[in-house]
Amino acid sequence: MDRNSRASVQIPSTRTSGLSGVEPQAPDRRTIFCNDRRTNLPTPFPGNSISTTKFNIFTFLPKGLFEQFRRVANLYFLGISILAATPISPISPITNVVPLSMVLLISLTKEAFEDWKRRQNDNVINNRMIDVLQDQTWESVAWKNLQVGDIVRVKQDGYFPADLLFLASTNADGVCYIETANLDGETNLKIRKALEKTWEYLTSEKASEFQGEIECEQPNNSLYTFTGNLIFQAQTLPLSPNQILLRGCSVKNTGYIVGVVIFTGHETKVMMNSMNVPSKRSTLERKLDKLILALFATLFGICFIGAIGSGFFVSNKYFYLRLDVGGEGSGQFNSSNRFLVFVLTLFTLLTLYSPLIPISLYVSIEMVKFIQSTQFINNDWCMYHKETNTPALARTSNLNEELGQVEYIFSDKTGTLTRNLMEFFKCSIGDQVYGTGVTEIERQIAERNGMKIEENKSDTAVKEKGFNFDDDRLMQGAWRNEPNPDICKEFFRCLAICHTVLPEGDESPEKIKYQAASPDEAALVIAAKKFGFFFYRRTPTAIYVRESHVEKKGQLQDTSYEILNVLEFNSTRKRQSVICRYPDGRLLLYCKGADTVIYERLADGADDIKKLTREYLEQFGSSGLRTLCLAYKELSIHAYEIWNEKFVQAKSSLSDRDKKLDEVAELIETDLILIGSTAIEDKLQEGVPACIETLQRAGIKIWVLTGDKIETAINIAYASNLISNEMKKFIISAETDAMREVEERGDPVEIAHFIREEVKKQLKSSLEEAQSYLRSLSGQKLALVIDGKSLMHALDPSLRVMLLNLGLNCHGVVCCRVSPLQKAQVTRLVKKGANKITLSIGDGANDVSMIQAAHVGVGISGMEGMQAVMASDFAIAQFRFLADLLLVHGRWSYQRVCKVITYFLYKNLTFTLTQFWFTFQTGFSGQRFYDDWYQSLYNVIFTALPVIVVGLFDKDVSASLSRKYPGLYMEGIRNVFFKRSVVATWAFFSIYQSLILFNFVILPSSGAKNSAGKTLGHWDVSTMAYTCVIVTVNLRLFMICNSVTRWHLIAVGGSILAWFIFTFIYSVVKLGNEHFVIYVIMSTPYFYLTLLLVPFAALFGDFVFHGIQRWFFPYDYQIIQEIHRDEPESSNRTELLEVGSNLTPPEARSYAMSQLPREVSKHTGFAFDSPGYESFFASQFGVYSPLKAWDVARRASRRAPKTGHRK
Repeated sequence: MDRNSRASVQIPSTRTSGLSGVEPQAPDRRTIFCNDRRTNLPTPFPGNSISTTKFNIFTFLPKGLFEQFRRVANLYFLGISILAATPISPISPITNVVPLSMVLLISLTKEAFEDWKRRQNDNVINNRMIDVLQDQTWESVAWKNLQVGDIVRVKQDGYFPADLLFLASTNADGVCYIETANLDGETNLKIRKALEKTWEYLTSEKASEFQGEIECEQPNNSLYTFTGNLIFQAQTLPLSPNQILLRGCSVKNTGYIVGVVIFTGHETKVMMNSMNVPSKRSTLERKLDKLILALFATLFGICFIGAIGSGFFVSNKYFYLRLDVGGEGSGQFNSSNRFLVFVLTLFTLLTLYSPLIPISLYVSIEMVKFIQSTQFINNDWCMYHKETNTPALARTSNLNEELGQVEYIFSDKTGTLTRNLMEFFKCSIGDQVYGTGVTEIERQIAERNGMKIEENKSDTAVKEKGFNFDDDRLMQGAWRNEPNPDICKEFFRCLAICHTVLPEGDESPEKIKYQAASPDEAALVIAAKKFGFFFYRRTPTAIYVRESHVEKKGQLQDTSYEILNVLEFNSTRKRQSVICRYPDGRLLLYCKGADTVIYERLADGADDIKKLTREYLEQFGSSGLRTLCLAYKELSIHAYEIWNEKFVQAKSSLSDRDKKLDEVAELIETDLILIGSTAIEDKLQEGVPACIETLQRAGIKIWVLTGDKIETAINIAYASNLISNEMKKFIISAETDAMREVEERGDPVEIAHFIREEVKKQLKSSLEEAQSYLRSLSGQKLALVIDGKSLMHALDPSLRVMLLNLGLNCHGVVCCRVSPLQKAQVTRLVKKGANKITLSIGDGANDVSMIQAAHVGVGISGMEGMQAVMASDFAIAQFRFLADLLLVHGRWSYQRVCKVITYFLYKNLTFTLTQFWFTFQTGFSGQRFYDDWYQSLYNVIFTALPVIVVGLFDKDVSASLSRKYPGLYMEGIRNVFFKRSVVATWAFFSIYQSLILFNFVILPSSGAKNSAGKTLGHWDVSTMAYTCVIVTVNLRLFMICNSVTRWHLIAVGGSILAWFIFTFIYSVVKLGNEHFVIYVIMSTPYFYLTLLLVPFAALFGDFVFHGIQRWFFPYDYQIIQEIHRDEPESSNRTELLEVGSNLTPPEARSYAMSQLPREVSKHTGFAFDSPGYESFFASQFGVYSPLKAWDVARRASRRAPKTGHRK
């Protein structure tokens, strides 16, 4: 917004200082004068109007064309079009200008439409109205007219128009509730509290008196931090994120709020975070670039051959052609300067053979992938989650085919494999453990060991969302009879006080709802309520708890605890503390956090309880439960006041505030007394074990990266079928007795050195053992488990190669206690180090870096907001949908895009080579074989639609068969359909067909006569050849189709028909060479015989090749096609396999083998008659069947890649 528009809404200055009294802004901070536009005027703050468009009316053409010509192919055709306008070009510039213009027109139209939609959205947002304080009244002003320093009023359910400093609200104690769904997708309400000094500035009269000066950080993209001070009434008041209301959030449960604008427009935090997800290109697209370069080399090669031929051809021997006679272009055939002849002919042939590079290829692929994403992936009911009304979402169409080649999946655990619906399940208080329930994982562990667990629920068992605890000893005040009632009381109070949960609704245990930052916190507060410590109200300075059975059983008392300080949880601290004042004046600090950080801060003594609690934690972890430790500390008033001064100083700091706050927190979080531990169950999502098993059978390796304890992670891995008892497990952990002894000595240098050497030793021994297992005949699968401390050192450049080799040889990998950064590092290690195609999947903000580091990022729209989804390439609601996304849509997309690319190569090479062969008949002069318009419209109209139809509708096997035979996915991992041999085969048949099409049309033409008895001319023969090319390349499409729909027939038939309609009209309106050509040749038998026989002869070689390939060297999908050719899609085979589960292992194997598809197929053929082909199907059904020497089908259809992980 310019200076004039900024001044359109005038607010008078009330300051005594003039403009000369305003000091210049410091580079590291900004100074804002509240409610004073005139004083703010010298500082060039941006306006509040936002624009998300890429172009404006002046930049659209130059910027849009620049974007288009960044593509090498478009730049190439621009050069060819310029070259075609020179005298040396044998063709009209229109031949290249028309297809280039159509491609640019389509692309620019798409860009313009998308940008127009963005502009419409921007206008709607910029013209929203907001109340701004003007002359002691609230005036309604458009968002775009807001300026820094303005005082605004936002009513309930309204959105904040800019980043605001919160001054006052209609709620008591200066509190407001906000929803941040537009920032992070989280719908739980968050509390914001104004500074007490500004609570009174609520009405327009009072707010007009507010004169303050804000010193704060410069605009940045950190959503969760803010550093600044409010200088007000000669006081400097520290500001924190608790007083900041960010643009895009909305006010809830509050009449209205008053705030000061501090950041506007593109300087607001939400706009500074609205950057695009890192640009990703698929592996296939990068290989396509190499193919285009190869086509460039081929083009230059044939032009070079023609240019050399022209230099030799031009000689005095052909004096009768009068090549050296002056005139336009005569220098090209001057025999006295053969180098000039060579150069000019080279450029001539470059323009003549330019259709070899398929200009429409990129547009066709983009169109195919866009429709695949929007119509197929987004509308797949198999990936629709009914409970949350969430369909799958392709956020980009660039990576569809990459989904069909993924070899490694990196998955978060909580909320991705599990439901992120936390339930308080067990706990330990003092030296006692409570909770008699049995987790899903405990049942599965028992089943693996051949045992069965009976769970007996007590009559008093209570079940509520977030609480699934069963133990009479703690319920209904029974804890008073326990040996440690005082510790129990502290345990419950810690649960009820140490949190940031907001209560909502009626203040009754049955109707109240809790808004929590995480499901864990809500579960702990619900547990406190069930134990009789009901948290029902929160103010900025106090928490209210209704305590039962404290003084005597059955008695209720409402107690308020003054909250003095909250030391918030973050990924570095891994703990949260609250300092509160009891009604009797006592000061207590309650702390909860990860066991590793709590144990480091415990006071000396009470070793028995520490040891017992550690054992309980290991038991809980083994049961798959999430654990926290609880501790407390009583503070003296004097010690607290000294510490609080440091805390206030750190909170007022404008630089490194977070770091200083963490350092100050360390000073008071010491000498804690351990209370106990909590154990929360997070159940697996529906279908996770079956999905992981299916993905593993598809050749995909899964690595789970989690922040949980090693015991919890291992048991989740067992429960989800990632690890099994039959696997050899390598566990690399820094939690050893030797490690604990070193840690007790407290020397950080010694600790780091010891861990590194220990990790190096464990990695080396594990790798050697793994290689010995791989060399053995047992074929036992391997699994690796590594914790965060070990991983930190294993990622060191000197050790990462060993870690990578060990991980690549393992069937499943679990990394525990890892940070978000380590998740991304591990992903990049496999992506870059092993050059494998990777996919990362997660649901939380801590998964964003991992999602962006992988080739493909998948976000789960779960309980932790939408940050993972917003950073992802694809979004799904449940982990189990990943099987459909990869095995169905990914595999189909990969095959289809491969066919589109190779078919484009084939049809363009075939067409160009017929022109090349003609060059040999014309003395390498560069004479064109085809009419300019024929050459222009070949790619754009006559062969464009069929290949798009194949890219959209071709289907080798159905979705159900893709799930049933996950091994089919390995063809994508091995890149079977875009190997050099495949490209070379297509190129070979292009050469073969171009020779047939050229010679079989040219040779008979010498004896053909038209109706006037004259010999057919050049344009007659070229039109006949062009017709045969169009018919041949379009019919060739049917040979690569696995399924033929009406769209295939319409596309192929329509393209051939379009050619005839065009040439009928063109031959009439075109004067000169092409006049009535089609009518002349159609009056001869030559036309009909040639049109019938030449395409047949050209396609016969392909037909024989495909027959031999399918008969003797079938792809996996071709075997499945034959097996299920006459079968309905549904089958009872799953039910049959379940019957075999009651048999002994040998009997079950024999029974499963008997149910393989061999008995239902009545087809014959090499792959289906050979004994032992059933081993392929056995592997698809998870049945072990050793490969036999005579198992030809398995060898033919499942060749191992040339390089593998065994060395």
